Formats: sequence, C-alpha cells, structure tokens
Amino acid sequence: MISVQISELIKSYGKKTALDNISVSINKGELFGFIGPDGAGKTTLFRILTSLLIPDQGLAKVENLDVVKDYKEIRKIVGYMPGRFSLYQDLSVEENLQFFASVFGTTIEENYHLIEDIYVQIEPFKKRLAGKLSGGMKQKLALSCALIHKPEVLFLDEPTTGVDAVSRKEFWEMLKKLKSFGITIIVSTPYMDEAELCDRIALIQNGKILSVQSPKKIISEYKLPIIGIRSDDMYLLVKDLNKFDQTNSIFLFGDYAHYTSKFSKISIEAIDSFLLSKGHTNIKFKNIKPEIEDCFMALMKE
Repeated sequence: MISVQISELIKSYGKKTALDNISVSINKGELFGFIGPDGAGKTTLFRILTSLLIPDQGLAKVENLDVVKDYKEIRKIVGYMPGRFSLYQDLSVEENLQFFASVFGTTIEENYHLIEDIYVQIEPFKKRLAGKLSGGMKQKLALSCALIHKPEVLFLDEPTTGVDAVSRKEFWEMLKKLKSFGITIIVSTPYMDEAELCDRIALIQNGKILSVQSPKKIISEYKLPIIGIRSDDMYLLVKDLNKFDQTNSIFLFGDYAHYTSKFSKISIEAIDSFLLSKGHTNIKFKNIKPEIEDCFMALMKE
C-alpha cells in the first residue's frame, strides 16, 4: 500500500529549480530516506509534502490526500521535525510537549507509549527551558513533539545534523522502534552512512532523483572496481590523478582516495609509476568495497 505518492513534481525559486520533475512512491510503514547534500532539494520537498509550500507543477499525495487541496486534513495526520530547532525556547520541555499535545486535541498520557523510550531520556530535565538543552536533547524533544499526536506519516528533515555521533546512533535506534507502530517514516540526510539504515532510499542532487532502490540494491548495481590510494600529499594526489589518462574518477574518502579506471582492470603498476613521476612518497593501495557514496558520485557523473 502506498503512503506517499510524488508525481512529476516541480518547484522553482525564481531562476533556481529546487525540484526538477521528481516522482517517487513510498510504501506504508516504510523507513524511507532522501539522501543528498545541502541544496539538493530535500527541505523543499518536505515542506511541500507537509502542506507548507505549494508546488509549481505535479502532484503529491500523503495517505491519498492531496497536499494542496486537502492541506487541513494532512496537517492532522503528519508529524514534521524541521532541520532547524523550531520549538518554543522559552517554554520548558514539559510545557512544549503539553502544548503540542493540546494543539492536536490529545494528551501526553494518551500517546505516551509512542514517545516513552525517547522521553525517559529527557524527563529528568522536563522543567528546563528548551533553549537551554544540548543538541541531542533538543533533537529528542522535537521528535517527541512530532509524535505526540500519533501521526500516520513522520517527516524528519536532517534530524541528525549538528549532533554528536552517539546521539546520531541513538536516534536511528529510536526510528527502528517506531517502525513497529506502523508509522511511515521519511527522513532526509546528507550523511551517506545513514542511507544503509533505511529500507529504501532516493539519491537526490540538484532537484533530480538519481536512483530509488534499497541501499543493498544500489550498491549491488555498482560494477566498477575501486581501489583506495594514499600518499603524503592527498590534495596533490587527487589533483594529479585527475590528469592521469586512465582515470575515470578520483574522490577523497577519509584517509584514502577512491579511484576507478576507464578500463575494466585497474593497473596499480601504472598508477604507482605515474605518482612516483609526480614526486609522491609513501604511496599505498588497498582494495575497496563500494559504498553508497561511491554509487552517488558515479550516478552524478552519468
């Protein structure tokens, strides 16, 4: 069963096209991710799907409700956690939660089972002003407020941006638990490593959808062999290998640069000889298994 249907959606801001004819279907109960860098169009899409922005062209439905015609009904059944903390900073943790529950005509007690695992972590600070919370605590409070009315679809716009690694891990563990309640969860993130935590993902760049598959499927379709290369001067290594006549692609990934060749077999000897001729030292190679980011970079070149 389809929970969210996006068909040929277009949105522009003046001469800048934010969404360029995108179409995606998201299943009910799915944990779906829109993966892409800042400026890819993720926030614009989420604002359209939550009825906060009107598209220029195309159709979008949430639980079979049109985002333009049925905006009042949509606002009752969705939860939205924007990328920027937007709760009332001069209200306490408890007061924010009570306020959002009352707006939707419910109580904290009625849907406490939905937020219990999250809220118990911030309950010791329930009298603290929201503006005085740490980044991870703000994130948990915002998620609690987005869930308190038991939404059918939950939109989370870059929810882990700006929080520490531990809080990021905890957050995704919370999302997995929320799936058991049958809520459709739609997340956007610039972090490629978070893609593999979703059931399916849409890779998005410059307002265009590059691919929609499960993370494993996207990785399995990547056919080019990859090797990791490093030397004492990584910046110069990438610059030089971009000029090497056998190079298909070269990108920095942590301590190593990921290299693909124009040919079916990579000649390590030829690369080593080329780099030595350019004065590189301590050259190292290692085999690399493709990850989502490798796939994303390859799809961008197509």
